[in-house]
Amino acid sequence: MISIVCPVFNEERYIEQCINSIISQDIDENIIELLFIDGMSTDRTRSIIQVYTEKYSFIRMIDNPNRTVPYALNIGIKESRGDIIIRIDAHSYFPPNFVSTLVNYLIALNADNVGAVCITDVVNKNMKTLAIKEVLMSKFGVGNSLFRIGVKTVKEVDTVPFGCWRKSIFEKHGLFDTRLARNQDIEFNKRIIREGGKIYLVPDTYSIYYAREDFKQLARNNFQNGKWNILTVKYTGQSNSLSLRHFIPLVFILSLMVPAVFSILNNKIIYMSFLSITIYFSFLFMSSLIISLKKRLSIFYLALSFITLHFSYGFGSLVGIIKSVSIKRSRP
Repeated sequence: MISIVCPVFNEERYIEQCINSIISQDIDENIIELLFIDGMSTDRTRSIIQVYTEKYSFIRMIDNPNRTVPYALNIGIKESRGDIIIRIDAHSYFPPNFVSTLVNYLIALNADNVGAVCITDVVNKNMKTLAIKEVLMSKFGVGNSLFRIGVKTVKEVDTVPFGCWRKSIFEKHGLFDTRLARNQDIEFNKRIIREGGKIYLVPDTYSIYYAREDFKQLARNNFQNGKWNILTVKYTGQSNSLSLRHFIPLVFILSLMVPAVFSILNNKIIYMSFLSITIYFSFLFMSSLIISLKKRLSIFYLALSFITLHFSYGFGSLVGIIKSVSIKRSRP
């Protein structure tokens, strides 16, 4: 039995495509269940899901009054009947072999968790949205995150998008940390690795994640990502709950601000900020130019996408540091 768990909240724009992609999986529907854990959506999400629950007996909708993703995942795990649990996202599309491929690799590799490459896409395609898409798939944009830039062979990694686990893994390592509004999947994967587990990124299938399509949404999302990187470390007390790449935007922002502050004592220190911003914009220009020529996209939108991504992420981490001072650690 395979349980597919999907946290949802106000996803009327994406939910039908997500459901249809799961219904189209190349696996017997008698051995799967699809659980939508809804954070009390206020748009049409619930009514759309309800239509499918009336048509397909293996689809259920369960309320999540706490609304956040870790609560939704934990509810789904507890309510699931499956021996294997797969987490998906409503913002996504899954090809027909997604479930079968992950399950086969989980068993063949005797893995604790497996995942596939997550391809970034946009629903409405224009010069601005396509620029955002490319930035979120580039090394200069997201670093060395293999699940974004792709693999051709099985790779042992520190985290994967979504996830496919035996249910027994949650008895061994515990459930998702409900203190973490974000990064709960990364933190759980780090927990698995610290206790000797194995996580693999596998080829042969993929998922498509639909990105934010304007700069305001991009900035808001990555500001929260940056902030929760710091708060994740604060709450868990584990500096290795995340990877080095998650803190590079913060280091960049500090390389601009710290010399500017200390230049009050010696005005020559400000040149360190100028050096940092010069190096950044050099890489920014080269990366934007290469993508622009290769994909025939606007270099202006590409540059603006990089700037929005990096600065919002970095400032989010800075706010996370300030906020973490007033937070007392509590048990998960």
